[in-house]
Amino acid sequence: MPKSSPNTKPATSVPAKMPLITLQNVGKTYLDGNVAALRDVSLKIEEREFLSIMGPSGCGKSTLLHLLGGLDRPTQGRVLYRDRMLGDGIELDRFRAESIGFVFQSFYLLPNLTSIENVQIPMFEGKLSLADRVTRARELLDIVGLSERIHHLPHQLSIGQRQRVAVARALANNPCLVLADEPTGSLDSRSGSDLLDLLTQLNETQGTTLVIVTHDPLIAQRGRRLIRLLDGRVLEDSAQ
Repeated sequence: MPKSSPNTKPATSVPAKMPLITLQNVGKTYLDGNVAALRDVSLKIEEREFLSIMGPSGCGKSTLLHLLGGLDRPTQGRVLYRDRMLGDGIELDRFRAESIGFVFQSFYLLPNLTSIENVQIPMFEGKLSLADRVTRARELLDIVGLSERIHHLPHQLSIGQRQRVAVARALANNPCLVLADEPTGSLDSRSGSDLLDLLTQLNETQGTTLVIVTHDPLIAQRGRRLIRLLDGRVLEDSAQ
């Protein structure tokens, strides 16, 4: 048997990569136990993933998204962020403010604030100075193609432009995970395609983990992984 060299180092195992978000046997029941929105859902979301969640109305898509973002808590099971339990090891308000960006179908822009003011809202509880907040908001509005609309009020913007302001606002605190709930639902086909191009670019160039909830197969195809829900259960979890 050949002798090993005295300078040979023993093989070391590479530690497994920690998932960004883990759901363990999660269930969510509403109305005093009469409606089960989710049933025994287990999944892991890795950093830099682009994941689509698809299913018919009432299948549990939005409930799942709310649990991922700490907007709600499960009635069964656990939701972990980097292997720490939400609501126990991690305080939910801080988690949402520092780690999550939300994009909703209805925008939720404040009508009396300009684009640049709306984008700054998530930064108000942070440590940035006013000047730094303004600079950050300008940069984000430039990224979403609205550098010439920074002083416009929401009613002065097209629907597609309002959704872009909402995306910029979602990115205000540089979140590691962006959750989009039917983000193209209020947009025409051209504006919806442009928005999806923007979200895809953010995922590819900035490494932002992206989860999109949709009922549209064409939108779901944009993701690199598809989770299909039916009656609160995971029917399919596959790469695409």
